[in-house]
Amino acid sequence: MADSIDEMIKGGAKVVDVRSPDEFEDEHFPNALNIPVNQLPNRMKEIGDPSSPVVLYCASGARSAMAARMLSASGFKKVVNAGGLYDMPGM
Repeated sequence: MADSIDEMIKGGAKVVDVRSPDEFEDEHFPNALNIPVNQLPNRMKEIGDPSSPVVLYCASGARSAMAARMLSASGFKKVVNAGGLYDMPGM
């Protein structure tokens, strides 16, 4: 799966880190947007076009799975839960 995630990112997918700001500040994937999962309902517009691909990650994959369900239910078409930060390509 890491290869397809890498391809999505190279193709311009938005990468969203749904961890807390403190976790994000400690370490994050390059150019990731930090939107904590509890803030996601009010900040989805920051992600952009719902037809564009989105790659989500957190620490273990649980919060990003929740975020993926929220985005899909809100009309986002190409949402991938990449799991934890260290599951991301190159981490």
